[in-house]
Amino acid sequence: MLADGSVFEGELFGAIPAAGVASGEVVFNTVLSGYQEVLTDPSYAGQIVTFTYPHIGNYGACATDFESTRPYCRGVVVRDLARRHSNYRAESSLDALLIRYGIPGIAGVDTRRLTRVIRDVGALPAAFGDADESVLRAAAQAEPGTSGVDLVATVTTPSSYVVGEGPRRIVAFDFGIKHTILRHLARLGTVEVVPASTSAAEVLARRPDGVFLSNGPGDPAMVPYASRAIGDLLGQVPIFGICLGHQLLSRALGGTTFKLPFGHHGGNHPVRHQASGRIEITSQNHNFCVDPASLEGKVEVTHINLNDGTNEGIRALGAPAFSVQYHPEAGPGPHDAEYLFAEFDRLMGGSGVLRNEPYGYHPVGLPALASGGSR
Repeated sequence: MLADGSVFEGELFGAIPAAGVASGEVVFNTVLSGYQEVLTDPSYAGQIVTFTYPHIGNYGACATDFESTRPYCRGVVVRDLARRHSNYRAESSLDALLIRYGIPGIAGVDTRRLTRVIRDVGALPAAFGDADESVLRAAAQAEPGTSGVDLVATVTTPSSYVVGEGPRRIVAFDFGIKHTILRHLARLGTVEVVPASTSAAEVLARRPDGVFLSNGPGDPAMVPYASRAIGDLLGQVPIFGICLGHQLLSRALGGTTFKLPFGHHGGNHPVRHQASGRIEITSQNHNFCVDPASLEGKVEVTHINLNDGTNEGIRALGAPAFSVQYHPEAGPGPHDAEYLFAEFDRLMGGSGVLRNEPYGYHPVGLPALASGGSR
């Protein structure tokens, strides 16, 4: 049940919703594969993920493909849930994974119709479960969505930890950081991941060669403490931001952000690199966007989304700092923009040559998976 009264029928799978009803802001993702990486991306905190690709769960799930310690989404909507999975890497079914971590799902839904509604009306609060329509409607209408809520506080690490080992020292703010990002950063040096509330003074005391601003969920206006810390770091150390990190860097520079109608979620979004005219096919997951007009004279716009013309990247004028709205690390998605990690290395004084990453490489220090249970 959507907050506007639209009704969709299906069959429950995964965990049993608390009190019989799951609620959140429903969005759609257009990836053809990588459903496990999507569901374990902390940027989906507070949201119900609808997959536009109809066949989901066919290759199961495995611990290696987690993008965080657990799924943080509120629920999953699919058209056709595979009855059995088949893959030599699989350790469980998607259904078993969701049960383990307390995430409810609904299958057999007309996801094409649902996607058209979201595309036309915008992202909406929604609810599903084994309950009367009146109960679901009340739950959907009571759901606050992702605007005006600090969701970063629900996903950030409670204490710092170190990943990888190398010549450069990088401090990475965890606003909801993905494991694939940490794998890429660990190719550049030793990465210390710190909580979102870490101050600029605490960061500088670590004497980093560079600071990374991670992806994360929700409304960037609700994370003012992070923007203040970033503002204090500008000009003192090289900075690279991705997704929410891009929005927070922009706000630290005096810019504003706004909510997109239904966000960008998928692995096939075309982005133009302004300086070269090259088109990159990118992985994206965000509901909010930077207003480039609010940063006029303060930044160079480096990337533009070709679907809707929105901002996809900036470079600060007068400070060694740049960021992109999309996900150059992919996980899942194409690797067209991997060069941005080499740019960060050059900004820190390196050669810009990334160390080789063998297939399946996971640096020592990634946090262990949670044991499961309800959120």
